Formats: sequence, structure tokens, C-alpha cells
Amino acid sequence: MTFPTTALNAVTPPAKKPQTRRAGWSKLTQSFAMFRNGKSITGLAILGFFVLVAVFSDVIAPYGPLDKDFTALRQPPSLTHLLGTTHMGEDVLSQLIYGTRGVLVVGFLAGIIATVIAVAIGVTAGYVSGVRSESLSALTNVFLVLPGLPLIIIIASQYDNPSLLLISAVLAITGWAWGARVLRAQTMSLRNRDFIQAARANGEPLHRIILVEMLPNLTAIIASSFVGTVTAAVLGLTTLAFIGVIPITNLNWGTILFWAQQNGAFPDFWWWYIPAGLCIAVLGMALSLINFGIDEYVNPRLRSAGERARALRKKGVKFTDSVTAVRTPSAAEPARTE
Repeated sequence: MTFPTTALNAVTPPAKKPQTRRAGWSKLTQSFAMFRNGKSITGLAILGFFVLVAVFSDVIAPYGPLDKDFTALRQPPSLTHLLGTTHMGEDVLSQLIYGTRGVLVVGFLAGIIATVIAVAIGVTAGYVSGVRSESLSALTNVFLVLPGLPLIIIIASQYDNPSLLLISAVLAITGWAWGARVLRAQTMSLRNRDFIQAARANGEPLHRIILVEMLPNLTAIIASSFVGTVTAAVLGLTTLAFIGVIPITNLNWGTILFWAQQNGAFPDFWWWYIPAGLCIAVLGMALSLINFGIDEYVNPRLRSAGERARALRKKGVKFTDSVTAVRTPSAAEPARTE
């Protein structure tokens, strides 16, 4: 018995198109959901500006950082030198632009190194139990109570001309403990979840459970720890440069403040130290805004409050209004009477 081809085509359902591309895009957008709010976007925009300045400093800077103009010593801002000059006739704007590179390189290198150490020790200490967990926790507590700045000064002062990598490593060694402690606590709450128990029952190895099952659920905490470490590294670098521990060859914003203080720039020659201080403050504000945005994403209560606030702003409701407007009945809808 044969059936016509049209009948077979009518019975057979059409094949579904693969949704792999859409699923992959959905996972990608979910990974960056923590950067969707206004605080994170503003912080990322400011940070992106500083990154562009650091990358293209050779093109943007009008002069070399150490080029001297002996006809313009300690000159205020002018058309020739937009942010004035130092006691040696060096252009302050050019030094700021070139100093941005050193600040960001040390900040990001220290953040990466410290985050890797914090993830390795914190997640492992939170997942395992017994002596191994207690030993890693004790190691974290030891580094947590170490005085960071004196230790950095002692280590950095042992080298005549420490490289940026060495400075970043020293800052990372003294800055990973807090992130490791937070990750340990979060991992301890995850290790008894159903999907972790199922992976353990299936015989999955330890490294796969941590890398595949746990780390995706710790992305926001890791990102927040990274941003906080970068902020601390930037402040640590400028502090070391300002007190003279880092040599003058490592040009950064702290070095500018050091030379301004050494040559009596405070308070008369404001153009020498205020721009560098503002750059440190603005970069710290940008990193703080990114961190606030991540905190809002991690904390469900803050996230729901932020969503409600944005919804009210779209409706035109101001938070400064003391009385909320009540909807009046239209002509087609008569008012109710008791």
C-alpha cells in the first residue's frame, strides 16, 4: 500500500532550526548582566577613557614627559602648556598622560594576580573540608592581618629600580586575602546545593566541579573582588610613589605629587598637584561605581530596589516628591461614591 507524497509531507512535522547561536548569545548577555545598570556603565565609560589615554599616550601627549622648556619654569596654564609646567619646565599635561599607563598597568596586573590567588585558595578552602580547609583558612587570616603598607615599603626598598611587574606582585601578595575570605564563605554555601551533589555523585573530579560547576556561580563575586583589588593597587602605587619608595623612572601620578611636594608646589602652584590628585580621585570613583553596580547585581534586595527606582523614573515619578499623584477618574469612568 502506497501513500501519496503530499500526505507524507503533511504528517511529517517540519524540522526545528538549531538554536545554538541564540543560546550562546543569551549566555553571553547573562554573563555581562552585572554591567547593565547606570552606575556600572558610567564607571566603565570613565575607565575606558583612561585606558585609551594610556594606550595612545605617545600620540596624545603634546611633549615628552621629561622634555624641558627653560623659558617657562613654573608657568601657569597657557595655550603652550595647557596644565602649566614644573620647576624644570616640564609639561604637566604630558606627565599626566604618560603616568596613566604606569598606574593602569600596575593596577590591572595586581588585580589579576591577586584575583587568581584569591580564587585558587578561597574556592578550594570553601569546597574541601577538614585539615586542608582549616589550613587554607588560617593562611588567609594571616595575610588578612598583615600590615600591608609597611610590608610593601620593606620589599620595594630592597631594589634600586623595581619593575612594574615586581611592584604589581608585591601589591597583589598583600591584597588577595579579603577576596579569598569572601569566596570561601560563598563556596561553602554552594557546595551543598543539588547540582554540586549530583556532580559529586557522578564521580566528577575536583577541578571540574570547581571550574565548571562553581566558578560560573561566583562570577559576580570574583568581578567585585577584582575591581576592589585594582582600586587598592592604584592607591598603593600612588602612595609608594608619593613617599619616594618607587624611583622617579617609574613615572605615574604619585611621582608627580612627589616632585610637587619636594619642590614646594603646595599651595601656590596648584596646576602641578591638583590635576594628578583629580585623576586619582576620578579613577577611584569610576572603579567604585563599577563595584557598586556589581553589588547591586549580586544583592537581590538592592537589585529589586534599583529596578523599581528605574521603573518609577520612566513613569516620571520623582523621589523628591512628598506626595504621589493619584489617578483621577476620566469622564467615561464616573467616580465612586459611598
